[in-house]
Amino acid sequence: MIPKTSVEKEISALSADLAPITAQMHQWAEKNIFLKWTVLSRGKFHCLECTHAWKPDSESQSCKNYINCTACKGRLKIHQHNQVHFKEIEYFAVTDACQGYQVVRIICSHKNMKKNFLPDYSHTEVMQHWINPKGEVRTISRSTNVFSNAYDAWQYYSPLEIRPKHFQNSPKYRINPYKVYPSLKVIPLLKRNGFKASVHGIAPQILFTALLKDCIAETLLKNSQISLLTHYLTSHEQHLHENWQAVKTCLKHRYKIQDIKIWEDYISLLRWFKKDLGAPALTCPENLSGAHDRLVAKKRDIQRKEHLAQMRAEIQKAEPIYKQDKKQFFGLSFTDKDLTIKVLDSVQDFIEEGDTLRHCLFTNEYYKKKDSLILSAQIGNIPMETIEVSLSKMEIIQCRGHRNKATKYHSRILGIIRKNMPEIAQRMKKRKKQAVSA
Repeated sequence: MIPKTSVEKEISALSADLAPITAQMHQWAEKNIFLKWTVLSRGKFHCLECTHAWKPDSESQSCKNYINCTACKGRLKIHQHNQVHFKEIEYFAVTDACQGYQVVRIICSHKNMKKNFLPDYSHTEVMQHWINPKGEVRTISRSTNVFSNAYDAWQYYSPLEIRPKHFQNSPKYRINPYKVYPSLKVIPLLKRNGFKASVHGIAPQILFTALLKDCIAETLLKNSQISLLTHYLTSHEQHLHENWQAVKTCLKHRYKIQDIKIWEDYISLLRWFKKDLGAPALTCPENLSGAHDRLVAKKRDIQRKEHLAQMRAEIQKAEPIYKQDKKQFFGLSFTDKDLTIKVLDSVQDFIEEGDTLRHCLFTNEYYKKKDSLILSAQIGNIPMETIEVSLSKMEIIQCRGHRNKATKYHSRILGIIRKNMPEIAQRMKKRKKQAVSA
């Protein structure tokens, strides 16, 4: 894209004058952002870092995930496939300050490995995020291959070009580098707003932009509420704005929220009962899970005893809406031996699932969520855990069993969902096509 406005021309000119990424930065990345690998081939371990080869001491060694090289002493991850060439791709970031702009430079690094050869590295700067003191950001990046299934299939030969403002909606903009080069250069305004020396696992362009224009992010960072800050900036579904009074109560009394999702559901229940969110005894419970479960049970009893007719009318009204909204997913199920995971086909199923597992699936009206697909993991038609999947991001939001606790099947359930996520995505595409044609 050719720079047209004065800001775009200024950023393009400043970008051309930035100091190049140094060999020292490349060496740091090669040591810190990649795993070290080994492969078992013809009865020998081959270290892909130092080319050393040795026979395992016992058969049990080949069943491990990690092993130490007997020569370089490095902790090596065992590669599951014996092949000729191995490749790993990671991102790292370098922060810089230039003419009042906070700059985040994203470098894509490749590590090419082969048995009996030392690894070969290559590094290419693929993006630059230019953030002004008001928190407005413009991105310069290389082009990508539009015919690739990967959103970050970079055309490394293409130049760094200014991108339009709506580039912030692209998944490429939200790429979170594995690590940030430790010698950080930041503008004084970020230090004033609470930034010290760590991005806390948040993509630096997301964190810096928020700290410069969002007082909520600034307040959370200054109060060391890192888990809450991470949730606020990275989760697609959070309610910190509407729960801000409760958050301030937690900050004032230095209350650490252990499970943010449960806490948000709990605050939603307090609001439903019209309780004072400024009362620390309510907002900061010692036993969050117990307090949450008590309110769920209380609300359920009220709904059943005092509003039974209203609930029936609501179910009758919600049922056709839910079926129309999620009909493309009905009948979708995944089976693994005795475990079956299937989509909830009716609002009545939400009631039964919530009652059986003692959680707020129906109470908090999950059947009304347009972007969520709710599935039930069952053994012999008995629910074990309930899974919520984001339809826009195709990722698991939460997976909870009885009283919101994980069962012994938890890891297995997550694995089945992730394995079958493409099938959910395929049905989502059909849904979009039908919506467009309608």
